[in-house]
Amino acid sequence: MLVEQNEIETTVVEPTDQDAPGKKARGFWRDLIETILMAVVLFLLLNAATSRVRVYNISMQPTLHEGNLLVVNKLAYKLGEPKHGDIIVFHYQGTVTEDYIKRVIGLPGDVVKISGGVVRVNGQVITEPYIAELPGYTGQWKVPEGEIFVLGDNRNHSSDSHDWGFVQQEWVVGKAIIIYWPLDRIRVLLSPSLVLASP
Repeated sequence: MLVEQNEIETTVVEPTDQDAPGKKARGFWRDLIETILMAVVLFLLLNAATSRVRVYNISMQPTLHEGNLLVVNKLAYKLGEPKHGDIIVFHYQGTVTEDYIKRVIGLPGDVVKISGGVVRVNGQVITEPYIAELPGYTGQWKVPEGEIFVLGDNRNHSSDSHDWGFVQQEWVVGKAIIIYWPLDRIRVLLSPSLVLASP
């Protein structure tokens, strides 16, 4: 009787042992497919919320240099409004094949005045520790509704609003938030509080 029980137990265990490799293989493929699907979903979500751009000119030096790679938050102005000091990417003159990157200086309703190397917004001098040099040009602009006034940090070597006018808000791609290349320049791009009264 004991022998019979052992024989029965042996026959019950054998199919389980034979089935284990098949179960392991099915588990592996299921895990692999789930991982790939998760990676695709995360990529699509990341791509919908951000874009990666390369800086091609010197107009934003010393903040941004040629060859810098940036992460741009494409949802920034769908969920909020531009602020003074934001670094933005936008379609130049609305042309989707040509993007520029500049700093927001004037918002709708602002009066921007540049003279004597000083930039004023609504009569207040703005502090700009990030610029390459003081602007060598003069002018005054009143920013219309739905538009913004932008300047490059490399003021005297930048094609920007002082040359060709305002940027329509609908042309804005998003806000530059991180430099991620080269590795020694990785940093978050903070928006300084620009409009500060000077004594």
